[in-house]
Amino acid sequence: MAASVGGGRVRRWATRETTGGALLLGAALLGFGWANSPWSSVYSALSGLVLGPASWGLDLTVAQWASDGLLAIFFFVVGVELKQEMLTGSLRRVRQAAVPVAAAVGGMAVPAVLFSAVQLLYGDPGALHGWAIPTATDIAFALGVLAVFGRGLPRALRAFLLTLAVMDDLIAIIVIAVFYTDRIHPVFLAVALVAVAVFGLCVRLPRLRWWLLAPVAVIAWGAMHASGVHATIAGVMLGLSVPAAMIHGEQTSRATHFDRGFRSVAIVIALPIFAFFSTGITLKDAGGFSGLATQSVFLGVAAGLVVGKLVGVLGTTAVLTRWTPLRLPDGIGLRDLLPVGFLTGIGFTVSLLVAELSFSDTDHVWAAKAGIMAASVVAGILGAVTLRWDARRATRAGMSGEVEHPPEPTA
Repeated sequence: MAASVGGGRVRRWATRETTGGALLLGAALLGFGWANSPWSSVYSALSGLVLGPASWGLDLTVAQWASDGLLAIFFFVVGVELKQEMLTGSLRRVRQAAVPVAAAVGGMAVPAVLFSAVQLLYGDPGALHGWAIPTATDIAFALGVLAVFGRGLPRALRAFLLTLAVMDDLIAIIVIAVFYTDRIHPVFLAVALVAVAVFGLCVRLPRLRWWLLAPVAVIAWGAMHASGVHATIAGVMLGLSVPAAMIHGEQTSRATHFDRGFRSVAIVIALPIFAFFSTGITLKDAGGFSGLATQSVFLGVAAGLVVGKLVGVLGTTAVLTRWTPLRLPDGIGLRDLLPVGFLTGIGFTVSLLVAELSFSDTDHVWAAKAGIMAASVVAGILGAVTLRWDARRATRAGMSGEVEHPPEPTA
């Protein structure tokens, strides 16, 4: 009994919106600090330690296990969340979701264009393969900052950011599968797809049998890894196969059940370990921070996240609400989305993954990761400051008995 109560407390703590961002930030700082400490050789040895059977093609380094293995758990949760949002959540009503979904598309397109323009301007066309690095938003960080600094603001802001971030994740998954797969082995891909289909059938049985689901999921992951498609895609597909509607007379959907069971594992274990090994940039080997900050990849990533995300999200929203019948939810206007635009510039988990998939040389990878971390800090601070400003303004308006209604955009 005591163990179940303790487990419930841990689960509640792990699923708070502030927990994920705090753990990610702490793990990232720890990894970065260790990589630049006198014990950096220990960090390098640990991240480069090879584990796994070579005969199965799974002789991966610890860092690769973090990005290919543990991160698949996070993407499984993303897949489950996408399924719930599409069938029963914010993506179910097309008209309601249209503006944030379009804003997500604009918020990914503009950073990609801006990054590419910077590479061409600086004469580094070889870096164009990293165009998708500044397109992703880290939902854990973004919602965490909103939860801390946006208290008292309309709930519609959170719904808008959540819908945008979920769509952002979906597009990022498609981008990784389509543009960051060099070579596909059809046989292994077929095995992975069959395993996902079997998992989808097993997860719909009257009773969940973990002894059956677990090995099928592992086979799907291993076959996807061997196919050449990034193994995290298996996690997404497995998550999407979980039914979001209630079946067999159950009180809660199985998607909700899986989300509760695996979200805490993803937040407390998978994401922090991935962040720890992904942020190990050794500044002295890269010519110091100034050496990284002058590279075109760093500048392109930073500009894409801080400027491109803001312009893409707000610009798309402004165009839609002015020139189409689509409108923002009641209680918020375009100005209220300024903090949300900044928060979408917090690119971390998926951006770091895409940075590793984009380049094979250390210089470009480190410059991209440094740009991600620097831009995320700047975007987070700007988002926090504007959120606090708006929250105080809303509090003053409430105390004076006035209610501020943003003007509706004219057609």
